[in-house]
Amino acid sequence: MKLARFGDGAEIFHTLQGEGVSVGAPAVFVRFSLCNLHCVWCDTDHTWNFEGTPWKHEKDAEPGYVKHRKVDVIIEMGVDEVAETVRGLNCRRVVLTGGEPLLQEQGLVELMEALRGDGEEWFFEIETNGTQMPGEALIAGMGQFNVSPKLANSGMSEELRIKTDVLDGLAATGKAWFKFVVQGERDIEEVLGIMAKTGISPTRVILMPEGRSVAEIDKLAAWLAGRCRELGFRFSDRLHVRLWGDRRGV
Repeated sequence: MKLARFGDGAEIFHTLQGEGVSVGAPAVFVRFSLCNLHCVWCDTDHTWNFEGTPWKHEKDAEPGYVKHRKVDVIIEMGVDEVAETVRGLNCRRVVLTGGEPLLQEQGLVELMEALRGDGEEWFFEIETNGTQMPGEALIAGMGQFNVSPKLANSGMSEELRIKTDVLDGLAATGKAWFKFVVQGERDIEEVLGIMAKTGISPTRVILMPEGRSVAEIDKLAAWLAGRCRELGFRFSDRLHVRLWGDRRGV
């Protein structure tokens, strides 16, 4: 499996879930490399913004920012090695994230099977962009899908980022929550439009302010919380940013 490299190893760490419906829950994050999308504001650009790619990113304007060398940001590990690392962190909630982890679906299924081989109870969440429909084995083993369909503010075409058949399929599992990153009222209008074309229930929608700093989040938080109240949606803060800032491995 291809994972995000962090220091001398992989980006596998024990933290609190910072976003979505299980915010605040202790969890082990396993960050997979590779993604089929390229959001301009992505805070895990080391999983896809590689040398030689044409994608744009907001960090391009920052002095010293350059695209990543794959050898510097990707580490390959076997399923058993990943499972051993996860077990050593003594937490039974595991968040499979990325990048887009469903690009490595067979490895995910094998990892869940390996961890459950100890006979203990495990709960798995997966963070996905909603463009890849998982197979039956992964759906059966997954406790929760944290689906984050990308809006126009991500800088990509709708054809690339919105797959209504996949969103319908994920909604039908009964395990999916749909989190949208919002910058303004136009984004909420887009969310409502996506819901009108799919089987996404308002009770499963979460809106989260875009921002990589507390100041950026706070510019939108109170307004967005009010709109969630009016529309019957959930509001998500970015707890990990409030606690530790825009850092990796937390």
